[in-house]
Amino acid sequence: MKMPNLMESKQRGKEKVKIIKDDFIIDNDLKKIGQDKKYYIKTYGCQMNMRDSETLRALLEMMSYTEADNYEQADILLLNTCAIRENVHNKVFGMLGRFKHLKESRPNIVVGIAGCMSQEEVVVEKILSKYKWMDFVIGTHNIHRLPQVLDEALEKRGLKVEVWSKEGDIIENVPIKRDSEYKAWVNIMYGCDKFCTYCIVPYTRGKQRSRMPEDIVKEVKELVSDGYKEITLLGQNVNAYGKDFDNINYNMSNLLEDVSKTGIKRIRFVTSHPWDFTDDMIDVIKNNENIMPYFHLPIQSGSDKILKLMGRRYNKQDYLELFNKIKQAIPNASITTDIIVGFPNETEEDFEETLDVVNKCKFDGAYTFIYSPRVGTPAAKMEDNITLEEKELRLQELNKLVNKYSRLSNEKLLHQVVPVLIEGYSEKGNNTLMGYTDTFKLVNVIGDEKYIGKIVDVEITEVKSWSLNGRINDAD
Repeated sequence: MKMPNLMESKQRGKEKVKIIKDDFIIDNDLKKIGQDKKYYIKTYGCQMNMRDSETLRALLEMMSYTEADNYEQADILLLNTCAIRENVHNKVFGMLGRFKHLKESRPNIVVGIAGCMSQEEVVVEKILSKYKWMDFVIGTHNIHRLPQVLDEALEKRGLKVEVWSKEGDIIENVPIKRDSEYKAWVNIMYGCDKFCTYCIVPYTRGKQRSRMPEDIVKEVKELVSDGYKEITLLGQNVNAYGKDFDNINYNMSNLLEDVSKTGIKRIRFVTSHPWDFTDDMIDVIKNNENIMPYFHLPIQSGSDKILKLMGRRYNKQDYLELFNKIKQAIPNASITTDIIVGFPNETEEDFEETLDVVNKCKFDGAYTFIYSPRVGTPAAKMEDNITLEEKELRLQELNKLVNKYSRLSNEKLLHQVVPVLIEGYSEKGNNTLMGYTDTFKLVNVIGDEKYIGKIVDVEITEVKSWSLNGRINDAD
């Protein structure tokens, strides 16, 4: 049993990151374990988790499992978890409760969790004390070992825990089963060294480590050959890409330039930290049409006092200057953000500073959250001196303002013709297709399935706060 260790996960030593290209092995006797059996994976959290689930799916299918339509049909149930907020923790344990009932009637099903929650000591301790009926826990650093961990869990029929608490390496050549045939996630780096006081990610994902540029470009070229139209470059802080290299002078602006040359039609990247967003990046984006004019730029708070308590390393004025610099260089840029309300010691005046930033920036959208303390982070030790009622009132006021500007932003597109990558059928049904503009606006259109996977010109005919309706003019 290999347990997570919070103290070990905090360490940042001088040990060189290993780039391992031959560590993934699946023995022939493991390739038939899932024959005539089904699997179910539920993913929580960020795009990095969604990309990890693509690997988990590929690994299970290499073991002959096939995907189930729902968890009640599955023989193996796997939750790929997120540790950012408490409500996700609650959802995960709620889902485990459902799985427990199913396992009582079908004792041979296998239940496991992966992802960031697996890296938290308190979570694994809770599982060991209250969820002993589970079969395995696997961490973020060793998901490539899912076949071996699953095999051991099946052999021993007991709770198997294999979670590595380490700074982290880079494992290449791990299989992927992508969610889409038209757009793809591409990891460019792992981990984070920012250590914002509220954030658990540096502990659950390890130190910052960038993939070599040639490996990234090779992956994108293969996607272009396979007919993919869009990629999203992924990392906990993509703007810091390359800062950990000690043998080459190569950064995010260089990577964007090189990826642009692959001929992929659309390039996006998430998530950005304002502190690392450079003028060179802005110039490269401005000068390359296939880098989309969409930026997710979390501010978290508009108060300098709260930003300092958060350890964000910029102030309100710094953020506004960056925001305006992007808008001046790329006038049609769409900019969204993250905002936390109710951080310890946030006064009404601090909250008003946040509202002031929203009024100045008029964001295209925002992900807004009530502060959620994470065990082991510095902020969790701060006195949480704001009532839940006050936090909820602030969130409501903030959301009202965000929704107002989101709609105003969308209204600018009414009767405009915009390029949309059609991804598939909408949940609305009735032959409704859905896709996203270059500025990452959700668009619904009535159309034939022949348009799926194509970038089409769409005239916007109706505007809502969070989506647009349109009419297809032509396909490329």
